Amino acid sequence: MTEEARFRIRPLEGPDVDRLAEIAAGLEQAPQWPRSVYDSLLENAGRERIVLVAEDHGSGFVAGFVVARLIPPEAELESIAVAGEFQRRGVARELFSALAGVLGRTGVGEIMLEVRAGSGAALGLYRSLGFTEEGRRRGYYADPVEDAVLMRLPLK
Repeated sequence: MTEEARFRIRPLEGPDVDRLAEIAAGLEQAPQWPRSVYDSLLENAGRERIVLVAEDHGSGFVAGFVVARLIPPEAELESIAVAGEFQRRGVARELFSALAGVLGRTGVGEIMLEVRAGSGAALGLYRSLGFTEEGRRRGYYADPVEDAVLMRLPLK
């Protein structure tokens, strides 16, 4: 079985919320949202946001997640996070591919995002997915102060 086939991409479910918060807390570059935001993801999933998780077929363990806010005819990629032990196995790519499919079916024609300029791994992933830089917000992030790179990808 290939690494990619080890993961099942599915919508967020109630028991997943704790795991999402745990994954993000373990990643320096992930948004450090308060617990109330994770709870609201479940409440708003499918309406205001699309939230998908990657579940390991063998263990049933949630390896990562993706969150996009719907702003028709666009969507904003708010977070894509993969637990450290599952990184570099294609999980983020699978999550994004599934997200793009869902967004395309809802009539969204374009995905936008912002990412820290110093987040080389994230920038590399987004560029490999076809995102292009369209601007910067100087000094947008704090602790440390960094630019936000604005990126966009048309869905085909």
